Amino acid sequence: MSEMQKETNSSRLQFFPVMMFAVIMGFSGITLAYKKASEVFLLPEIIYQTLSYITACLAVSIALIYIVKLFKYPDEVKKEIKHPVRVNFFAAISISMLLQSIVFHEYENIAFPLFVIGTGLQTFFTFYTITYWLNKNIELAHSNPAWFIPVVGNIIVPIAGEGFADIYLLDFFFSLGIFFWIILTAILFNRIIFHGMLAQKFLPTLAIFIAPPSVGMLSYLKLQGAYDMFAVILFNVALTFGLILLALIKNFYKIKFFISWWAFTFPMAALTMAIITVYEKTSFEYLTFKLLGYASLIMTSILILIVLIRTIIAVKNGEICVNEN
Repeated sequence: MSEMQKETNSSRLQFFPVMMFAVIMGFSGITLAYKKASEVFLLPEIIYQTLSYITACLAVSIALIYIVKLFKYPDEVKKEIKHPVRVNFFAAISISMLLQSIVFHEYENIAFPLFVIGTGLQTFFTFYTITYWLNKNIELAHSNPAWFIPVVGNIIVPIAGEGFADIYLLDFFFSLGIFFWIILTAILFNRIIFHGMLAQKFLPTLAIFIAPPSVGMLSYLKLQGAYDMFAVILFNVALTFGLILLALIKNFYKIKFFISWWAFTFPMAALTMAIITVYEKTSFEYLTFKLLGYASLIMTSILILIVLIRTIIAVKNGEICVNEN
């Protein structure tokens, strides 16, 4: 390998962004969506099984690369965790672990350690981020839906913790996530409506609005079991945000590719799971939900494929893992 190639690889490692963990979230989401589809729509299990191994390989690869960066360029990691925008993406690490715990839930020797470590890290990143917001003078321009990740992401814990943790502990994480979902939704809507649309780079994060009510409904069903009025409200809010995103589709046409495009993927997968679950919970009576489930699964699959191809092209062209300061 030439000196120039070594320098280039070293530089890419130095600027390998923590946002790359959103790739794991996206693939975990579509894997779980196909798993649910195999249970309800009786799709071949080989699809989600194959996706689960692909996702696991991606998770290990991205985690190892970031660990190497942590040891080789610790100052760069410190810069990221002190950055007003990137700090929110550190929770993508813990959420990725929790999602992998759900993917491999039947393998307790894999799922349980992932749940314990993921929950511990999620707790740390939640309170670290909250204290960061309270102690720093955050500019309005830095606010975006990625704020949901470190605090509202706690609603994933009850899904991953089924059979592993006490119900009261799972209730705590659910309550924490729902509380901050309500607060941050109001804050972010105020920012977008009265202070202008997000910068182009952050436009894909608008999709994150879909994730909290979608995952919230799935989490609530794990805790309560019944598809009651609160679950109905959460599901309908998720659908509403999905329709809002569809109405804003023209805003995304000419966006330059950023790693933030992966923000589209997990929320869409979560909405797909929510739709299929509602079809199941309503005793397969509503054909509309079945059609919506299939449509959402196909759309999400195509979306992830497009974003994956664009990511590979961007990596090849040296557009990712560069100094953005």
